Amino acid sequence: MKPIFVAILLSFVAITTSDDYDTWHQHRIESLKSEDGWLNLAGLFWLNEGDNSFGSAASNALVFPEKSPKKLGVLTLKGGKVSLKTQKGVDIELKNAPTTPEYVFENGKAITMQHGALRWFIIKRGPKYGVRLRDLANPVVAQFKGVERFAVREDWKITATFEAPQTPKTIAITDVIGLTSQQPLLGHAVFTINQKTYRLAATDAGDGKLFLIFKDKTAGVETYGAGRFLYADKPDETGKVTLDFNKAINPPCAFSTYATCPLPPAENNLPIRVEAGEKNAGMH
Repeated sequence: MKPIFVAILLSFVAITTSDDYDTWHQHRIESLKSEDGWLNLAGLFWLNEGDNSFGSAASNALVFPEKSPKKLGVLTLKGGKVSLKTQKGVDIELKNAPTTPEYVFENGKAITMQHGALRWFIIKRGPKYGVRLRDLANPVVAQFKGVERFAVREDWKITATFEAPQTPKTIAITDVIGLTSQQPLLGHAVFTINQKTYRLAATDAGDGKLFLIFKDKTAGVETYGAGRFLYADKPDETGKVTLDFNKAINPPCAFSTYATCPLPPAENNLPIRVEAGEKNAGMH
C-alpha cells in the first residue's frame, strides 16, 4: 500500500541553527508556489462510471473554469481505467507520455493533460476516481503572503523512543472527504514533555521517513484546525527518532478546498499546546 501524500515530502536538509530553519522554510514556501504545489489547485471533480464530458460549458459533467473551451473532450472511466477522447479542434497535450497512450490512468499511473495554463490528471481515493485540476496562472499563487511560524525553539526538537509493533499492524486513517483506509503502522514515537509521556502513531512516508499526523491544543486557535503534518527520519540503530516540531507543517487543505487531506487518528490528539512549526495559513 502506498503511503499517503508522499508527493509533498520535500528534500529538507538537516537543520541545527535558526538560519538553517529559515532556509528550510523558504524551500517549503517555494514548493507551495511551484507547478506541483498546492496553491494552484483549481478544481476537484469526481468521475462517474462511463463517459464524463468536460469543459467550461455548464452542460458538461465536469465544469472547468471559463478560460477553457466550452468542451474539451470526454473522460471515460471503465474498470478502473480512464481514457481520453479530445473534442475535435481542441489541442490537449499529454505531458508525461512518450507515445499516445490508450489510457490516461491505468494501474495507478496517471498522465497529465494540459490545455493552455490548465493541467489535470486522474487521482484515486478509495473506490473513487477524480480529476485534479491545476491552473498555472491561478491568482492565488501571486497573492500568497507566506505562512507565519512560531519562533524556533530548541526544546521542541525532541528525541523520542520508537516502539515498533511485534507483528504487522495497520491504522485507520480517515480523510476530509470521509474515506477511511488502513495504512501500515510502523510504530509509535514515545516522548516526554514536562515529565509526562506522549505517543504518536507513525506511518511510512517513503524515502526513509516517518509520517505523523497530529493535532494539539493550538489547533483552531493559532494553528490549522484539522491538525498538522510532521516528517521524521526512521529510527536509528538505538531505536531513537528526532521529532522536530519546529518543522510541523500545514496540510494541503489549509491552502486549498480541492485537496483530500488525511486527518489525525484519535490517538494522535495531543492534550498539550505545541507552540512550534507553522501557524494557520488563514486561507481555509
